[in-house]
Amino acid sequence: MSPKTYLAVPVIDFSRLDLNPDNNTEEWESVRTQVVKALEEHGCFKASSNKISLELRQAILSDLEELFALPLENKMRNTSELPNCGYIGKSPFTPLHESLGIIDPITLENVESLTNVLWPGGKPSFSENIQSYSKQILEVEKIIRRMILENLGVDKYLDEHMNSTASSLRVMRYEAPNTTETQLGLAAHTDQGIIAILYQNQIDGLEVETKNGEWANIKLEPDHFLVIFGESFNAWVNGRLYAPFHRVTMIGNEVRYSFGTFSAFKPGYLIKAPEELVDEEHPLQYRPFDFIEVLNRHQAQVQKSSDKVETAIAPLKAYYGV
Repeated sequence: MSPKTYLAVPVIDFSRLDLNPDNNTEEWESVRTQVVKALEEHGCFKASSNKISLELRQAILSDLEELFALPLENKMRNTSELPNCGYIGKSPFTPLHESLGIIDPITLENVESLTNVLWPGGKPSFSENIQSYSKQILEVEKIIRRMILENLGVDKYLDEHMNSTASSLRVMRYEAPNTTETQLGLAAHTDQGIIAILYQNQIDGLEVETKNGEWANIKLEPDHFLVIFGESFNAWVNGRLYAPFHRVTMIGNEVRYSFGTFSAFKPGYLIKAPEELVDEEHPLQYRPFDFIEVLNRHQAQVQKSSDKVETAIAPLKAYYGV
């Protein structure tokens, strides 16, 4: 299972950009070219931005050890009406992994509602840090999405695209396996939403499947985020980019902590490729579908794979492909 190589994905700097490309047209066009090329070739890239302080990221990481040491009954109070959006504990699909989710983390009240059920009296510093981080990193996420639509010549749909999506944040812990043999921490899957942006402590373990079917490790420095393209977005762009399978493997005796923002289409929104992206050279790749179908299918697959730890979740194309 051990990867043979590190994946040489580019590092793309967003420090000088905001959501208005007219403020720095030359820089915007350069970064846009890098973004689309990386997503075509790898389905992911490393991002950096000095607008999101290292101190803020480290403050969140420092609180995760305390958070995950809380009693299980506290953590299980993190519930959601949407599948897989609340507390997730260890299972055959996630043998070393547990995590908690927050819907719409830009809204401080939503973050506080979680911290208030986890910690007696809440934890204002954690809530404020999560809300501040989410607001800043999701600005980068919006820039990436705008660049993709511009590059494909369908930016007339930008407002509809942005208004049809929602975001969440998930904090994650991977237990140290305490072995010299590589152990699976999280089974192979695609991110089935739009875009995920991940940050971690300095314990690596994330692997990405390349287009040629080989697994490669991702090495992240302290100032790097990892951007991963989601499969529903790839359906929306009619398969023009690449949504990679990825997994987490662990070795040794150190715990891995990470947190990430995830954007997805809102339940009830019909995901379908714009007509401008369908032609003879690019025939329709996916039938229209609702993202709530994706969440329900994913949950059912995870339950069915309970006796097959390394079974990958089938891609959307297996269900919605033309």
